[in-house]
Amino acid sequence: MELAGYDEARERLLVTMMEIGTLFVVAAPSGAGKSTLVNALLERDSAISLSVSHTTRPPRSGELYGRHYYFVEREVFEQQVAEGIFLEHAEVHGNLYGTSRNTVQKLLAQGRDVLLEIDWQGAQQIRASKPDCVSVFILPPSRAELERRLRGRGSDSAEVIERRLRNSRGEIAHAHEFDYIIVNDRFETALDDLQAIVRAVRLRGALQLRRHEALIAELLDGEVG
Repeated sequence: MELAGYDEARERLLVTMMEIGTLFVVAAPSGAGKSTLVNALLERDSAISLSVSHTTRPPRSGELYGRHYYFVEREVFEQQVAEGIFLEHAEVHGNLYGTSRNTVQKLLAQGRDVLLEIDWQGAQQIRASKPDCVSVFILPPSRAELERRLRGRGSDSAEVIERRLRNSRGEIAHAHEFDYIIVNDRFETALDDLQAIVRAVRLRGALQLRRHEALIAELLDGEVG
């Protein structure tokens, strides 16, 4: 049997199998439980790297520089924007947030999956520059529960809580733009759903071709009957 174009097909396959990870974007209104879900996912799955954002927001109790955020002054952040270091940046609830372009690109090039915990504005920018990203929006089970969670934090003033509740309507209005939507009612169920999305993405054809390169090469090199 003649294998016309075998070499060309093999070359295309090798290009497809280049080492590159998947970029996951998780967004939600404040109080939906996004950070808790993301942290639990990272504990379950060591193959995902969280990209630590820069922010002008003051640190909350227990938050550490370089682990939770890179806390910077507004002047410094604005200079970084001018220098083009951010893959995305946005102002949320009066504070600036941004994701380092170099950090994300280096991790993806190493074959690592990368997760961005950002807002809908940043997610829009990411989808525009990296349309192959996978985006997930987290919803609270009700407005009453959203308010209960925000007030239960004990870290924000009444004014900040009211602003976050007002802004949540505009944030939720963009949920339809995301690839997946999870309702965080029962935490374990929501976490299972988030992990299921990651697992399904890893089984997509292009990623499986890369993962099983040796097997596919062996099968292609076998004798044809």
